[in-house]
Amino acid sequence: MLTAQPALARQVASRIGRFGVWTSVLSDLPASQARAFVRTVESLGFDALWVPEGAASKEIFAHCGLLLGASERVVIAPGIANIWARDPVAMANGARTLGEAYPGRFLLGLGVSHAPAVASRGGTYQQPLEHMRRYLEAMDGAAFLGPAPAEPVPVVLAALGPRMLRLGAERTTGVHPYFVPLEHTSQARQILGGGPLLAVEQAVVLEPEPARARAIARRHTVRYLRLDNYANNLRRLGWSEADLAEAGSDRLVDAIVAWGDAPAIVSRLQAHLDAGADHVCFQALSAEPDAAGTLRQLERLARHLAAPARGG
Repeated sequence: MLTAQPALARQVASRIGRFGVWTSVLSDLPASQARAFVRTVESLGFDALWVPEGAASKEIFAHCGLLLGASERVVIAPGIANIWARDPVAMANGARTLGEAYPGRFLLGLGVSHAPAVASRGGTYQQPLEHMRRYLEAMDGAAFLGPAPAEPVPVVLAALGPRMLRLGAERTTGVHPYFVPLEHTSQARQILGGGPLLAVEQAVVLEPEPARARAIARRHTVRYLRLDNYANNLRRLGWSEADLAEAGSDRLVDAIVAWGDAPAIVSRLQAHLDAGADHVCFQALSAEPDAAGTLRQLERLARHLAAPARGG
């Protein structure tokens, strides 16, 4: 049953640790290089790797299966699997298949995506909250003839606004907010209460020089500020139209993307934990937005996160 799962949420929080990795670079890699990447992430001590599903990216279950098969311990999580890309039966049974094959190592992130991405698939983006509610109900009722996983596959919702956050708390293991400032984490925890998993994405740039750091950060913010879901969430939090214009004001960029030396970035990640997050998956941005540039940042940050990365 997809319902509130506080015991499973605590189990998952312990399993994925306080810090994980979120990256989109694997969609650009051939399978052999993606396998090497996930093995490196695992060797650095990280316990969770989050990968997205875009309109033109690798299909998420095939992608996650490839990464799970190439690794031994790390939890693989879609951040997120698009509910408009497959029907609820396919979603439920894809998760069950991976959950049975890799016990305790697959975490299903679900999301309603965005109007442009849905339109690119030939769909119509309407009533996303109610669509998600009905989708979860249909997943509950999906028949499955394969062997059941040894334990339920945890499900988290991509959630920004209060209603989607509450739905995640009521019907799933927790939530996975993306492109959010620190104040969203404390508000999300208040809405969720103490039980559900709160796994927050945080973009980071290992660059102490402000102009260079913000230039890299703005390549990230300019993409997402064009999407209504993210812009409207920031408006709810009190950000002005001037802050949201173009690629964002300096103040907004600094709130969305943590930049500086490694201790400064670790401090921001810890601030999310202090505000109520169970897990922070950081997305390393760099002047070279490729796998090699990402791995260099992961290696540098891993040295500073080595002790807490394995904690629960």
